[in-house]
Amino acid sequence: MEYQFFTLAAFEYFADVQVVKGRLESEGIPVFLRDGNILNSDPMISHAIGGVKLQVYSSDRERAQEIYNEIRAYAMDDDGNLRTCPNCKAQKMEIYYRRSNVFYKLFPFFEKKKYKCLKCEFITKPQ
Repeated sequence: MEYQFFTLAAFEYFADVQVVKGRLESEGIPVFLRDGNILNSDPMISHAIGGVKLQVYSSDRERAQEIYNEIRAYAMDDDGNLRTCPNCKAQKMEIYYRRSNVFYKLFPFFEKKKYKCLKCEFITKPQ
């Protein structure tokens, strides 16, 4: 039997993924961490490899996404308020890095931070 995996999310540090992993496993969803051991040995290369990827079986995708959406941390502004999407006014934004060219893939720390709305997928720069 061949299994297909779905990458639910990527986290900058190995410790960040543990809360989500524990919650999914407590709900009976098997979880796999791709590149976790690499980041444990050298956390400074997280940006270069795209962080640790939390993967689930494709058959568990919808249920895992529902659980993750309940507990995920959304982007906040400097005052501690949830960032609001200027397009659809939803308060479900996350930090987003495009890494569209070779320079940003080699030197990801130079890319300016952006935010992506998880509802309408609008991308905006911080103000």
